[in-house]
Amino acid sequence: MNQFIQRALTVIATTSILVVVLIFVFTFMESTDAIKNIGLGELLTGTIWRPGAVIGDQTGQFGLVPMVIGSLYSTLGAVLLGVPLSIFTAILLGEIAPHAIREIFRSAIELLAGIPSVIFGLFGMVVLAPLIRNIEINGNSGFGILNASIILAIMILPTITNVAEDAIRAVPNSYREASLAMGATHWQTITTVVLPAARSGIIAAVILGIGRALGETMALIMVIGNSIAIPTPLNDNPFSVLLATARTLTGNIAVEINYAAGVHRSALFFTGILLFLLLLLINRLAHFIMRERQPS
Repeated sequence: MNQFIQRALTVIATTSILVVVLIFVFTFMESTDAIKNIGLGELLTGTIWRPGAVIGDQTGQFGLVPMVIGSLYSTLGAVLLGVPLSIFTAILLGEIAPHAIREIFRSAIELLAGIPSVIFGLFGMVVLAPLIRNIEINGNSGFGILNASIILAIMILPTITNVAEDAIRAVPNSYREASLAMGATHWQTITTVVLPAARSGIIAAVILGIGRALGETMALIMVIGNSIAIPTPLNDNPFSVLLATARTLTGNIAVEINYAAGVHRSALFFTGILLFLLLLLINRLAHFIMRERQPS
């Protein structure tokens, strides 16, 4: 019976990996036409996305650089806004808040995780866009990278908070007791003992949050403006690029897949391959950081 259960669990775990591999293979096979007819150079370095002929016999252009930059900008903004907020919330829930307060906060965060992404998009359109539009800069429509970053920061907060809190609560109490016995304050114990001990779990939480941000589609379509040009500052201030409109890789697929055909459709599948590779790169980078910080 033990051997049967072990083999059954192995098959189930292998099935999960097999599903991911099959999805990647299917997406890659569908993108081969784009790789063959357009070329990796044009797809990865081209700065113009114009799938159909526009004037006369002008051919389509399939540069994905604008969407890559849009995805990176919005994800980076979400990480800068959401990660500190999420980790501080996890510290509050795991180390500071009393039980009654902890249950209230945890219920609210779990409810936040269950809200559909389209609701976040509506919030960005109706609430955030008019507020951002009050920034008096020519070309500021209220829709753009800043709006998308705020929405993504809210959306990744439950994921990072829950995983980071579990990592913090998994630290043995003996670590805390030893630190307090040495004369450290509660906050010193948290910052110098608990957080370093939970580092691997916190990094995993951040990676999950980044994956959540990169994979979000509907909310970003509603708030980022969907411009297929490379985001540029609206004036001499470089930070005004946050107010520029953009388009993400996932948004590019969702907006155009319904009417795409031929090489255009294949190029959209290649966009999915690019998303796979970005997530793989982020995961490898996180593992490298964790390995470098481990004591010898």
